[in-house]
Amino acid sequence: MSKNIIRSIKGTQDILPDQSHRWQALETAIRNTMNRYRYKEIRTPAFEQTELFSRGVGEETDIVSKEMYSWRDKGGENLTLKPELTAPVTRAFIQHNMGGQSPTNKLYYIDALFRRERPQKGRYRQFHQFGVEAFGSEHPEIDAEVIALAMAVFNGIGLSNLSLKLNSIGSPQCRVDYRNALRDFLSPHLNDLSETSLKRFEKNSLRILDTKVPHEIEILKDAPNIRECWTSEDLSHFEEVCSLLDAMGISYELTPHLVRGLDYYTRTTFEITSTAIGAQDSICGGGRYDGLVETLGGKPTPGIGFAAGMERILLAMDNDASTTQHTHIYIVGLGDGVRPRVVQLAEALRQNELAVEFDVLRRSMKAQMREANKAGADYAIIIGDKELEVGQAEVKDLSTGDQNKVALNQLIDHMNSLPF
Repeated sequence: MSKNIIRSIKGTQDILPDQSHRWQALETAIRNTMNRYRYKEIRTPAFEQTELFSRGVGEETDIVSKEMYSWRDKGGENLTLKPELTAPVTRAFIQHNMGGQSPTNKLYYIDALFRRERPQKGRYRQFHQFGVEAFGSEHPEIDAEVIALAMAVFNGIGLSNLSLKLNSIGSPQCRVDYRNALRDFLSPHLNDLSETSLKRFEKNSLRILDTKVPHEIEILKDAPNIRECWTSEDLSHFEEVCSLLDAMGISYELTPHLVRGLDYYTRTTFEITSTAIGAQDSICGGGRYDGLVETLGGKPTPGIGFAAGMERILLAMDNDASTTQHTHIYIVGLGDGVRPRVVQLAEALRQNELAVEFDVLRRSMKAQMREANKAGADYAIIIGDKELEVGQAEVKDLSTGDQNKVALNQLIDHMNSLPF
């Protein structure tokens, strides 16, 4: 192989044909579920003004301070490849006055994102997420619906061992009170904290609750519970969310340390995990962000949403046979005279929404049948000069080996009648 070959950038991946069908199956399942819940797709540009993320996500977050791909363009604007989608969707919601057009807006997206973080299993520097953002309602009904929608997607694609972790971080004042209580609790333990947690203690102490360091997890077992800082309204809201999930038969685990480190998050927070992807088991995270629209210059508007990493979901789907792609029909053509008939037949069958493949290398019958089996075809249609002369094709069921003759002028109706 040439030493000068150009390779993909570290932390990116090519999705080759033997994998792309799995992505398509996942995307189709997502879109079908979104349609049942009447969420509508929104698409935003690949890059935005850097200020959108510094204001919307926060200067002190790892995303903004360490991971963004940003540059100054020739016009002097500071631009960033989008590292997350809540801020861009919220920007579009404000810019296009969507709140003025409808009191509620239920939106979803499937998109590529960019972060310069350390590549690892299921995590890339260009990665993909799907998610929803629902604007307009402060009531628990929308919280319950958004959580149910996320669970419906994952159940629909056959993921197993799912757990829903649920919490509330209360009102903005509750966050302030809890942050102070947490800092008071951690102060005697500062010498035991990692460098990362020490930085978080100074800049965003709630994020220490996300630590994966074993001895810090042990310390935090005795940390104050955020529900001690809830207002009566916070408690009422959360209890109703729980009761609505109970009514839908959705089980959950109350997780007091599940918080969101960004200041605009309020009340309901949730995470969905799957043991199918190992220790880093989170596949979806979400929550309320009733302060975000106002933070980005819009009118005060409540919102809730979630985002899910598609690469990680596909890891969990590795053993899911429902994503397997196969060719329904393989046409085996033999002889120069049959080629026009083969391409005509293939196109006619495709117009009848059947998946069809035929040989383009002019190989022997044995080689073509081998390719039909390799492609996972259900049926092979065999047409040679002899079959063309008598106006009949051989149709072979590749699962049973059964073979019968079918008139060429009845072939399309016959194939349409077969089970696939």
